[in-house]
Amino acid sequence: MVSRRSVLVGGGVVAMGTVLPGVAFAEPATKQGEQTKTITGTLPPDIPDWYYVPVDVPRGVRELEVVYSYDRPQVPAGQRSNALDIGVFDPSGHELGNARGFRGWSGGFRDRFTISASAATPGYLPGPVDAGRWHVILGPYTVAQQGLNYRVDITLRFGEPDEPVEPNPAPTTAPARERGRAWYRGDGHLHSVHSDGHRLPEEVVAAARAAGLDFMISTEHNTPSASLRWGDHATDDLLIVNGEEVTTRTGHWPAWHLPVGHWIDWRYRADDHHGLKRFVDEVHRVGGVVVAAHPFANCVGCAWEYGYELADLVEVWNGPWTLDDEAAVTTWHGLLRTGHRQFAVGDSDAHNADQVVGLPHNVVLADGLNAGDLMAGLTRGRNWIAESVAVNLTMSVSDGHRTVGIGDTLRSDTGVPVTVEVSVTGAPGTSIRIIDQLGPEAVVPVGASGSGTARWTTQSRYSSFVRAEVRRPVPTSTTPDTMVALTNPVFLEGR
Repeated sequence: MVSRRSVLVGGGVVAMGTVLPGVAFAEPATKQGEQTKTITGTLPPDIPDWYYVPVDVPRGVRELEVVYSYDRPQVPAGQRSNALDIGVFDPSGHELGNARGFRGWSGGFRDRFTISASAATPGYLPGPVDAGRWHVILGPYTVAQQGLNYRVDITLRFGEPDEPVEPNPAPTTAPARERGRAWYRGDGHLHSVHSDGHRLPEEVVAAARAAGLDFMISTEHNTPSASLRWGDHATDDLLIVNGEEVTTRTGHWPAWHLPVGHWIDWRYRADDHHGLKRFVDEVHRVGGVVVAAHPFANCVGCAWEYGYELADLVEVWNGPWTLDDEAAVTTWHGLLRTGHRQFAVGDSDAHNADQVVGLPHNVVLADGLNAGDLMAGLTRGRNWIAESVAVNLTMSVSDGHRTVGIGDTLRSDTGVPVTVEVSVTGAPGTSIRIIDQLGPEAVVPVGASGSGTARWTTQSRYSSFVRAEVRRPVPTSTTPDTMVALTNPVFLEGR
């Protein structure tokens, strides 16, 4: 049994975990060939989240390969079997937030990876295999009662390194879709083979274009590797924005609009009160936006266990409409009722070919089709969510003197009537709901034509905000109906 300890840097405790026995490779007599060493062990059920396997790498290495495996025993009902994630840091260090040392992460999606100057497995960063102490990181996601038996095979291949690969990031514009100040459609939560998706990057692009989107945001789990290659697959009619889904053990948060190659650490939990804030602040420093993803997702580590005060946006609709989305909308509505101006987004979180890119997606009012303007529109709440591009929606709120739209605030004299109008097209067999803090106030059916308008009058003394939903009376496996469109609120203030 290894002893548990923390990694210490400068007197502070960071990147909590246990250092396992490692391996050391000797520099070979000749600069060719390869060497392989194997590490085995058992992780008990009561363990920290992260283990580090030191690997001493000599000079002259052309390529590093790691292959790992672990047992997956059958367990009784109510217990969880084994799941083990993997990644690697180079000699620059593996302390919390040390982006210089990060070289890749594949979670539990792959059983092997390679790194060289000219290439790397998706999810990993190409570059020289420098001499020094590398650390393979093992992340036990779940561990069976009898423990987790693991094996790690590390192979070094010697020789002169190949020519380094040049990054090819996505262009920062998509001129064929640029319309100036307009409503732009985009999916902000997508995965490819660079993390745990099964689509190739070019297939993600093709699916986003087929869905009629203007932009997409790349959000691979815990790695920026895709951002270095999107230029290989970019088109002039789809803006690709860089991001990362920061996958902690107590909630996932997409970081949108990151610089090319920028990495955000995920090695902390909700009970670490400084961990989340540290990296939220980092995202904001580089101009990014923080999203609390799928708050009620029913999978280990996926549900949001942090507070919402640090998130810029909350993802209330994730993929096809289900009960966890209903719970997210209800929670978001509760935040609005208590005075929190928290704005909502919806994304597909598509991983595989059978998951529809753009179901749902955001329709955001922006000054132009570029990442900065899109983020400004989203964080100001000038956004509604649609199940597909077939659905169109407009919403206005007027006191007779001034008219505002989604995400805005209408200040009017107390007692003055305020009229809310919501129109939809492309939504046959649905109903429009106008909702304030008390719940639905007006429900208007939409007929077979798919077009309809709902109007309702209130006052600022009675309604602190209004928002709209469009629902189809078709049940899912977990809900009595299906969401078709959802708006952010318009706030009402008296004076």
